[in-house]
Amino acid sequence: MKEKRQNKIREIIEKKEIETQDELLAELENAGFSTTQATISRDIREMKLTKVSYGAGRQKYTLIQNTDTDVMKKYHQVLSAGILNMDYAENMIVIHTVSGMAMAVAAALDNMNIKGLMGCIAGDDTIFCVARSKELCQDIIAEIRKVTSDE
Repeated sequence: MKEKRQNKIREIIEKKEIETQDELLAELENAGFSTTQATISRDIREMKLTKVSYGAGRQKYTLIQNTDTDVMKKYHQVLSAGILNMDYAENMIVIHTVSGMAMAVAAALDNMNIKGLMGCIAGDDTIFCVARSKELCQDIIAEIRKVTSDE
């Protein structure tokens, strides 16, 4: 069932401009798949979907299927488009994003192998990141800022 659902997700995002998990959930239900928001979130992570900009400040889900350089460029674009601000306390970094972008930004950060960044948990517009130590937080934020200023 999971494989069929993920194949349908792939088909949907290739044919339609899906901006939110709710839209994706509705499309899956229209196609006869009964699922939950949590399952959709897991599928997005497992399939390594990301959001890309497409006209008038809108964003849509897409598959990352290109070379490593292209993948990193897409991650940088996601960070640039999504991050509003960052701050830290102890070894936790809090990142505020454009509404609906936290999952995409967190997935990009998790896949960029930033030194000292152990992982991220995302909501709709807020991400909690855990750094290996509080001393590394400033370096991690600096690395993210460097990436977003290159765009």
